[in-house]
Amino acid sequence: SAPPLRRERSTMGSEAIGAGSRVRLCFSLATAEGELIDSNFGGPGAELVQGDGALPGYFETCLLGLVAGDRRSFQVAPEQGFGAVNPANRQWFNRDRFSADLTLEQGVVISFADPGGGELPGVVLAVEADRVCIDFNHPLAGMTLLFEVEILSVDNGQAEEGRQ
Repeated sequence: SAPPLRRERSTMGSEAIGAGSRVRLCFSLATAEGELIDSNFGGPGAELVQGDGALPGYFETCLLGLVAGDRRSFQVAPEQGFGAVNPANRQWFNRDRFSADLTLEQGVVISFADPGGGELPGVVLAVEADRVCIDFNHPLAGMTLLFEVEILSVDNGQAEEGRQ
């Protein structure tokens, strides 16, 4: 794996990211092969509070200790990102369980109600005459990912004042 990108910087007067830090950042997420999945580089960035769950746990861990001006790249193993593919999350349903006007073809995302009343997306994997296979794994499960981040600003004071 490639070592993290480093940018020379002075840490004097800089605030390092820790629990509760208000952070503005740009990021990109790509497959290990370099296929871009998502990016907000070139825009104003996104703001989050470290530890608020806006990013998956390992992605938040990557940010710890960084300061404004840092730009780093991290390789994220499936176990650290969105988990391994779980075969139990691929389920077959009778075709008549779906509305007749619903297009059932490979790759279509269908929303299901979970037991708690929330929404659970599933991707059609296979369609047969009388049944349909739905994959409830996260779309990025099983993938090694490249997470690149540039820290635009870190504010530890406001994050403390904004806590309840």
